[in-house]
Amino acid sequence: MFLINDHDPLSRSAAGSSIAARRLDRRPTPLWTVLIPFFNERDYLAATIASLAAQSVRAIMILVDNGSTDGSAEVARAAVRAHGLDALVITETTPGKVAALRAGLGWVRTRYVATCDADTLYPPHYLAEAERLLQRDRCVVAGAYFVAPGADQAALDAEARKILSAAKLLPRQCHAGGAGQCFDVEALRAVGGFDAAIWGYILEDHEVIHRTMTRGRMLYSQDLWCMPSPRERDRESIRWTLFERLVYSATAPWAGSWFFYRFLARRLQRRKLLSVQMRERAHQHVEGAAVA
Repeated sequence: MFLINDHDPLSRSAAGSSIAARRLDRRPTPLWTVLIPFFNERDYLAATIASLAAQSVRAIMILVDNGSTDGSAEVARAAVRAHGLDALVITETTPGKVAALRAGLGWVRTRYVATCDADTLYPPHYLAEAERLLQRDRCVVAGAYFVAPGADQAALDAEARKILSAAKLLPRQCHAGGAGQCFDVEALRAVGGFDAAIWGYILEDHEVIHRTMTRGRMLYSQDLWCMPSPRERDRESIRWTLFERLVYSATAPWAGSWFFYRFLARRLQRRKLLSVQMRERAHQHVEGAAVA
């Protein structure tokens, strides 16, 4: 097991961060990093980590605490130790999922990275199936469909048919949420990665796919799925409108950049739908990033 956390005195300074990076680099590098941003996810995080610890291929785990106040970071550290994982626990205090993902991506040293939500369960073959897709010609991102907890094979088959049909009909747009996206790291970094200066609004999972697909294609499969939690959300609605979805479908094949940066960005800005509104609860605003 390899774990850097806020009990490691080396990690409290820039020198500690450099030492931590060298320690990561000395280990044999697997193909995968699992990147999990979290904010006040104490009730779900341990189960998510357990499901990813059971993967059939080895992975490094990077957990990014985005300012939790409920002890989520302690839950993360305990789960990492319990499962003997190679893991890095960091803190990104700039609020918002995009900021957390950007901080985590900076530590990735593997060929592939999976962005996972802290309240989602993943089957043991999840990374292996994503890897199979990413090894296909020109595939730079693999997308998973969502099913309800406890879904049987009939439910899996039904959801698989939906996403495969949608991908065949509209191959140049995103059909998977951020909890179910797996990237070729070189392609992701080549288009700017996760960056609020590029896109600081909601729907960051769709926008980053638009940029990544300028380097190749996105693939799905019947066997690539995950199970988000069924909990009720206590935030205001952050969905895009039906009109915006229709414009996305119509323009994605030929004018995706116009859609996101000239059309959708202005509309989301007027509605004040920034990435930070993905947060479930309000928290104190502080700035900066640090290894935890």
